[in-house]
Amino acid sequence: MLRHTRLAGESADYLDAREELRLAETDLMRHREKVAGLRRALPQGPPVDDYVFLEGPADLDSGDEPVRECTLSELFTATDRPLIVYHFMYGKLQTDPCPMCTLWIDGFNGIAHHIARNADFAIAAAADVPTLRQHARNRGWHRLRLLSCGDSTFKYDLGSEDEDGEQDSTISVFTRDGEGTVRHFYSTHPRMSEDIDERGIDLLAPVWHLLDLTPQGRGDWYPSLDY
Repeated sequence: MLRHTRLAGESADYLDAREELRLAETDLMRHREKVAGLRRALPQGPPVDDYVFLEGPADLDSGDEPVRECTLSELFTATDRPLIVYHFMYGKLQTDPCPMCTLWIDGFNGIAHHIARNADFAIAAAADVPTLRQHARNRGWHRLRLLSCGDSTFKYDLGSEDEDGEQDSTISVFTRDGEGTVRHFYSTHPRMSEDIDERGIDLLAPVWHLLDLTPQGRGDWYPSLDY
């Protein structure tokens, strides 16, 4: 038995249950590694359009002008670097910023400089540039690249928007080869099956995992924009 504590008073029943849990957690970790291997082994994805985004100044506090166009291929800083895009549920029918997406992006902002060591990263939303940047200023998202794509089919083609403009949170990964061809590598959504709602991208936020460590678990807690 591998014990993680040296506390007096731990009963035999507690230690046995803790060992059973440790073994289950080890199996889960190994299964996650297997799933990650399957993801890395995906065949070459299809080429995608060089979608056009709108982007404001790099300094979030310097206003919203000038607005410039930026293509998907221009988001790559090197050929051998993947590009990760988080699809923010904001814009069109989503007239208020999604609290759940905001929670995730709060976390992304904190680790963006670490992600930048290995991959390019951006946030894309259907909201217009000033609206998106104002919410970002309210949240302090100074480390993130913020893109407006409401005028393109990017979100629709990647499944984060329907024909009516209803938004969904999604994360997509792209690659670019030496000839400049951009390909879709992987996308995933919160809804992974008919019976799994809003759990498909939990691994992207530590909040849920910390709550899952507690006796109460995550329960039905949902993030808010105003606490």
